[in-house]
Amino acid sequence: METMKTILSRKSVRSYKDTAVSSEALQTILKAANASPVGMAKYETVHMTVIQNPELIQEIDRAGAEFFGDLSKTPLYHAPVLIVVSTKRTGVAAQDNVPCANVAMIVHNMCLAATDLGLGSCAIYGATAALSQKEELVKRLNLPEGFVPTGSVVIGETEEVFKEREVPMDRIDTNYINK
Repeated sequence: METMKTILSRKSVRSYKDTAVSSEALQTILKAANASPVGMAKYETVHMTVIQNPELIQEIDRAGAEFFGDLSKTPLYHAPVLIVVSTKRTGVAAQDNVPCANVAMIVHNMCLAATDLGLGSCAIYGATAALSQKEELVKRLNLPEGFVPTGSVVIGETEEVFKEREVPMDRIDTNYINK
């Protein structure tokens, strides 16, 4: 796919087949993550955990449903892969701007790579917040000292079709300053 075609075809997928993602596709997606821009090139400030263990994914999914106050929800959408991106955070919004932006860039690059491969993906932040509050689940991620789950992406095969969509240019209020 061409870059703009991939961007215009990307969408949040919330239904997945019960099929494993190939290791080749997963490596391509992780390569896209590693190609992401990270503030001051401090790649050591981010960490990825690739989860393909259905039991652990289900436990994180349950934590997310509890977080949203609705146990019937499945915020990970039965996807076969969950990639958690963690970073060090201070808890001060202005200081966490770059680490959070780094995670968002990494998650988005993985979503674009998945789309390019014809795989479904969805950025996950609510269930990631729920995960970060469950110490017993965080321990199972074997994160480096001081790292906190900050964003995630689910990935898997889907029945959904990816096609370019029209994007209204007035979605985001935009000011132009020319002088």
